[in-house]
Amino acid sequence: MELNVDIFSVLDKGWALLTAGDSMAHFNTMTVSWGMMGTFWGKPAATVYVRDSRYTMEFMKDSQYFTLTMFDEDKKPDLGILGARSGRDGDKIAATSLHAKKLEHGVGFEEAKVTLVLKKLYMQRMDMDAMPKEIVDQFYPTGDNHNMFIGEVVDIIRR
Repeated sequence: MELNVDIFSVLDKGWALLTAGDSMAHFNTMTVSWGMMGTFWGKPAATVYVRDSRYTMEFMKDSQYFTLTMFDEDKKPDLGILGARSGRDGDKIAATSLHAKKLEHGVGFEEAKVTLVLKKLYMQRMDMDAMPKEIVDQFYPTGDNHNMFIGEVVDIIRR
């Protein structure tokens, strides 16, 4: 398993989809632009952050696996839609040109350039008391906290 990416911009500039759920009938996806990749507990890993208020949070808590999917630049408008709409309100994927597909572990997308399949290793609600006040003021003015999920990369699927 090898992944050659510009680790500092793959999520920040390119965005990705975080998807969790146990079947094609029961999953949700959201756009992410915060995350990290590296090694954790001797395993290739990625860390993602999900706010309490996001519908995907329910799926992340209940799922053993999740996917992190990256796309070519031309799919960024679709990722914008998936980041702005909630799956609670209906089939937001239908409003895009993307097509979900079942993977051995989780759900990915036909149009993906790269899909990381991750096995959940760790989850923790972030402690706002441990953050600098200016970070809390800037990113959490309403108290809608993030939860950190660390997953072991168990597969890398390339188009």
